[in-house]
Amino acid sequence: MMSLNLQEWIVEADITELQVAMEEGHVTSEELVTEYIDRIHRYNPQINAVLEINPDAISIARGLDRERQDSGSRGMLHGIPILLKDNIDTGDQMHTSAGSVALAGSVASQDATVAAKLRSAGAIILGKANMTEWSNFMSSYMPAGYSSRGGLVLNPYGPGELFVSGSSNGPAAAVAANFATAAIGTETAGSIIGPACQHFLVGIKPTVGLASRAGIIPISASQDTPGPIAKTVKDAAIILGVLTGADERDQATMSSEGLSYTDYTFFWMRVI
Repeated sequence: MMSLNLQEWIVEADITELQVAMEEGHVTSEELVTEYIDRIHRYNPQINAVLEINPDAISIARGLDRERQDSGSRGMLHGIPILLKDNIDTGDQMHTSAGSVALAGSVASQDATVAAKLRSAGAIILGKANMTEWSNFMSSYMPAGYSSRGGLVLNPYGPGELFVSGSSNGPAAAVAANFATAAIGTETAGSIIGPACQHFLVGIKPTVGLASRAGIIPISASQDTPGPIAKTVKDAAIILGVLTGADERDQATMSSEGLSYTDYTFFWMRVI
């Protein structure tokens, strides 16, 4: 596995492979973050998938590497770099704008619940991904993937030729281009599933109420939900288990209390 250089290996590595490599000392989270950031700098100008990089990402990764050595891993997402769609709040230096230049300077006071859950699980929020502005609820004529803040998202498999689909196109294009291990998108009607399909990825739109919408710029209270976009079914299942749970900040999640799981890989194993 590690006979390949990091640039080559990271393109196909999934969460399980990354965890094994970090546990065995072949690679650190800091090295993963550095490589992803380098890929973003090199290739993002051609596809506009990432709006901004977390300025603390490398120092967070370094701290998680120390924690792994000192007390062990928190779980499958420990040290894993993940991008968030730009309508998901983070209580740090990054902005949350829903792709709009009008909110380009907007900084949230606290994490969205899903962002907080990812951090608690040891994931590194690598940055914010571009999206169709306001989840394409501005105009029926707006091109898929366009935002006034970030420009037009292009599909890395065929920039300008292949469709990018629903508003979570930035997260999908970023994962397809290997700018992060996975990403979190949001969906009202097709905005996770569509981009995942167009970028040869796996996307899950959870049942509304399974994962909290608190701290996410909304469109529809009856349809909105966050969910994972990943390279494999197993990766998507791993991330979904971290996102679930009742949250007082989102009353819809109360219906899932006692019914949700924290590990959905069991169902992945049944499928295969």
